Amino acid sequence: MAIKHIDDASFSSNVENGISLVDFWASWCGPCQMFGPMFESASEQINDVNFLKFEIDEKNRMTPSKYGIRSIPSVLAFKNGELVAARTGVMDVHTIKEWVQELKGS
Repeated sequence: MAIKHIDDASFSSNVENGISLVDFWASWCGPCQMFGPMFESASEQINDVNFLKFEIDEKNRMTPSKYGIRSIPSVLAFKNGELVAARTGVMDVHTIKEWVQELKGS
């Protein structure tokens, strides 16, 4: 499944159905640049989860503030619009896939 880029205005409508993983990142963040390809690879291997990227910038401050994003990359997991888990830092594809299995089981 392709990754979708979202912002403050489109956030809620994109996490309201099913399981969604939202990668909070910034273009100037080195670890975010390392994590991006792994997140994308996982999105290509897992078809029943929404993979979303939210770039933290001057225009998009409401959502990161609402969810207390203090470090990036941070990935928040939502089930039908409800925040159920969060992880900070770089994860490899295997770790993302294991996390998704845990989310599906809970």
